[in-house]
Amino acid sequence: MAAAARIDLESLPDSEVVLLAQRGDLEARELLAVRYRTPAFRLAMQLLGRPEEAKDVVQDAMLRFFASLDRFQPERPVLPWLFRIVHNRVRDLHRRRRRHRVESLDSYLEKTGREPTSPRPGPELNTQRRQLQQQIWQTLGSLSAHHREILILRDYQDLTYAEIASVLGIPKGTVMSRLHAARRSLRGCLEKAVGQNDPVLGNASGSDR
Repeated sequence: MAAAARIDLESLPDSEVVLLAQRGDLEARELLAVRYRTPAFRLAMQLLGRPEEAKDVVQDAMLRFFASLDRFQPERPVLPWLFRIVHNRVRDLHRRRRRHRVESLDSYLEKTGREPTSPRPGPELNTQRRQLQQQIWQTLGSLSAHHREILILRDYQDLTYAEIASVLGIPKGTVMSRLHAARRSLRGCLEKAVGQNDPVLGNASGSDR
């Protein structure tokens, strides 16, 4: 019976799971943690480039996530709300360090053999495109925090403009203008690094959507 109840719980949409968690259902709270811990870590890793710091940020963010659960409106999507908490914790970490140096993501790739942007990279990627992806991540680390985070949220987390506005706490119009500027900055840096005529560069830095 317990196993059947668990399966039924896992089949529920987030809004119903949140309602149960707000009413004190421990299994519902655990299910929310299971569903969203990995996306939260992936975002923290993308913003920080340091696994240990990302783990600490996510642990703190998940605690705050559940501490504020009673104030959350269940009909809203969970991910942008959690991402905003993660984003705020990352900014707090940067303030405490007083430095915004991000560890080279190329170094991360060398140590782990995987890309933090994609848990299951497609086998169809050729060597040239993989090398360019690494170059993109190295270049992202050199951009301003505002440009880096908005590119990650849009092009790698695939959030909508409205969701990004919620995560960053800025107007939707600011999201659009900042994203345009960020892509222009990224493309300029990439052109210097790999050449303006690179055949893969055309789609590498995203497009305004």
